[in-house]
Amino acid sequence: MGDFFGKEYRSNMEKDLANQEQLISRVVEKVMEQLKYYDRFKIPIGVSNRHVHVSREDLDVLYGKGYELTKKSDLGQPGQFAAEETVTVRGPKGEFKGVRILGPIRPESQVEISLADGFKLGVRAPITESGHLDGTPGLTLIGPKGTVEMPQGTIVALRHIHMTPADAERMGVKDKDIVDVETFGEREGVLGNVLVRVSDKFALEMHVDMDEANACSLKNKDYVVIAKR
Repeated sequence: MGDFFGKEYRSNMEKDLANQEQLISRVVEKVMEQLKYYDRFKIPIGVSNRHVHVSREDLDVLYGKGYELTKKSDLGQPGQFAAEETVTVRGPKGEFKGVRILGPIRPESQVEISLADGFKLGVRAPITESGHLDGTPGLTLIGPKGTVEMPQGTIVALRHIHMTPADAERMGVKDKDIVDVETFGEREGVLGNVLVRVSDKFALEMHVDMDEANACSLKNKDYVVIAKR
């Protein structure tokens, strides 16, 4: 009898071990699938501090007629750069000195700030896509040669992803799609309402402002992935 129960016990143990091995195998398989997914959908982060885009007309006022911006460093998007030149940005309640101008020049000047910046400046800037300036508040730009009173142009940039058509096809999205992204690290989470912008002139990169970066503990060159839908 003792020998019978011994064999049954060993048989049950062998079954348990086989089940555990199958479970571990499935877990490893799922982890590998997730890692492959992350590699396929990985998007580098670019953190945008407050900055200014200027028109030809406004640059002439701020720095002098015919002045050309001096490149300080290239940005993540092809042809975009941080200039050596800065301005003071002044609102009804406060100001920021040394705000970087980004090049190249644009048809219309635009100031991009965070929501927290808006409290100090005393303006309520809408969260919107770059270039959507109708009805936005204005600010004062002060340069070494002159001052520009902007009638409009202050926004909090809607968080967005730049990508090429090939990137979009690989990730299964299209221009103007709205997606969620997963962040990682000590403050991992999900950011919703992320605009997809597709062009063959772009490089793959997600832009967030300082408020968003601090909330999720993100820095330049960190990465996010488009959440599974």
